[in-house]
Amino acid sequence: MIIPVPLHPKRYRQRGFNQTLEIGKIISQQLFIPIDNRCCLHIKNTPHQISLSGKQRQKNIKNAFQLQSTPEAQHIAILDDVLTTGATANELAKELKITGVSRVDVWVCARA
Repeated sequence: MIIPVPLHPKRYRQRGFNQTLEIGKIISQQLFIPIDNRCCLHIKNTPHQISLSGKQRQKNIKNAFQLQSTPEAQHIAILDDVLTTGATANELAKELKITGVSRVDVWVCARA
């Protein structure tokens, strides 16, 4: 199953879309892999991480995600648009592992 990194509702309202979700929909269709954009919420309104160091990014994103429901798969691919330090993907993966997901991969469109 593919889980795109969710946006905080405030950021979603500002932007009007979640670019990672839009990319994920295409990948899901092409690879015949289900996508779930509802099981995970971005609950902490974190500032943009573009100017933060690795340690600052980890602190910024800590406890930012909450699972609303247990994913219906044991193998999850977290999808993100850009991976810099991996702090976001790592924090989301931790939440998924707590629910009993046995394998978490990280798929990204770009590496910075």
